Amino acid sequence: MSDNEKGVSYHSREDEYFQSRGLRRYAGVWSLWALGVGAVISGDFFGWNFGLAAGGFGGLLVATGIIAAMYICMCYCIAEMSPALPHTGGAYSFARTAMGPWGGFITGLAENMEYVLTPAVIVVGIGGYLGAIVNEVTGIQIPAPVWWFFAYAAFVGLNVIGVEVTFKFTVFITFLALAILVVFWIGAIPHFSLENALNIEPTTGNSRWFPMGAQGIAAALPFAIWFYLAIEQLPLAAEESHDPARDMPRGLLYGILTLIVASVLTLFLNAGIAPGAAEVGTSDEPLFLAFKTIFGEGMAAPLLSFIAVAGLIASFHTIIYAYGRNIYSLSRAGYFPKWLSVTHAKRKTPHVALISGAVLGYMVALLIEYGDRVFGDVPVGAVLLNMAVFGAVIAYIMQMISFVILRRRFPDMKRPYVSPLGLPGAYFAGVVSAASLIFLFLNEDYRVGVVGCAIWFLAGILYFALHSRHHMVLSPEEDFALQQRGASTPPR
Repeated sequence: MSDNEKGVSYHSREDEYFQSRGLRRYAGVWSLWALGVGAVISGDFFGWNFGLAAGGFGGLLVATGIIAAMYICMCYCIAEMSPALPHTGGAYSFARTAMGPWGGFITGLAENMEYVLTPAVIVVGIGGYLGAIVNEVTGIQIPAPVWWFFAYAAFVGLNVIGVEVTFKFTVFITFLALAILVVFWIGAIPHFSLENALNIEPTTGNSRWFPMGAQGIAAALPFAIWFYLAIEQLPLAAEESHDPARDMPRGLLYGILTLIVASVLTLFLNAGIAPGAAEVGTSDEPLFLAFKTIFGEGMAAPLLSFIAVAGLIASFHTIIYAYGRNIYSLSRAGYFPKWLSVTHAKRKTPHVALISGAVLGYMVALLIEYGDRVFGDVPVGAVLLNMAVFGAVIAYIMQMISFVILRRRFPDMKRPYVSPLGLPGAYFAGVVSAASLIFLFLNEDYRVGVVGCAIWFLAGILYFALHSRHHMVLSPEEDFALQQRGASTPPR
């Protein structure tokens, strides 16, 4: 092996090992577009609005502009890397080839945290919407964790059934979610007033546009990320895509364009409709508030809000897909326990990984929901959101470093698509991601959760250092990386 591969031991595996971990190809460009947009679309229904409380309307608006530019640059970089390294590992695969096993594991672990925690955030939103609707209609209050349990059970089950069903449902639910947003945008326009968006009382010396000053822009960055977080999961579908070289860049770039348009319309119209930014900024169901303003207090608002849960379901369903493939790929290579990567014999879906990620996400949500002594009265969704963003921005930094290294050290690598923004785009996305990571620690309300994620992250690195690096398997990602880096290929 080359020097960069020292300290990592590969063990041979029989063909049966990989046969029991097979996937099935299905996805085309529109399936990938739906996977990317669907993964993120819940950000327009829930989560982004906490940025109003953190930075005011102007603070969140500026933060959204910065983050949108970051995601454009990052998506161009990923659009170049994904067809060049078309493996289920996605970001881990990029970093593994560029930086070796340690870089691959750190990137994969960060993405794992992002994708396990993001459904936990979304399921809190699902519980909030369904709880509010049922309470409005029947007067019955059902505990939120009950909603969470049934949501996980239903959509993990749907992902286990098969990749064909998963992608068909993804396309359907994504179009439905966008249709609901269109109904909201059109209905909100006559009710829009900038005074509603600027109704947060400013702190001393600040304006209504920026009620928390420049610090509010920094505090709003994690919530602006929620408008776009998880679009980068598309490369995880590489081994289930018919033509990743052609379809992956298109899916990514069409997806980010769709999401930018949606984020701008949602930010303006949801904040600018009664009851205004002050109340919207603390709500678990911001669109429900808007629908009550548009349609009144009758049955129309609860009915539309029930339909609006489709937006949350779209992201919940698709990111369950993402963490399943992330856990599967890291486990198949030996970074995580290998039993996690076994796929269903007939359906060829990573059912063990899907169930394991659901159990972990549900437990974290329960811990925060009932950890009043640690987290206080801060909304559980906002805490989880910042925790998910912690993993995401680390993964973003590592991917941008990978892009730079791949461009410089592997200029002859076959690249079916080349980013027009090149290295400057990667530098910009990496710097903004690093700044966002720092700002996560500045908000005292959410710091405990972020510190908890940091401990989780360090524990994972310790596991790799002490155990899993000595028990690696030559998976497709590892094989490709060793060949590109000029290392001798150990026996399978």
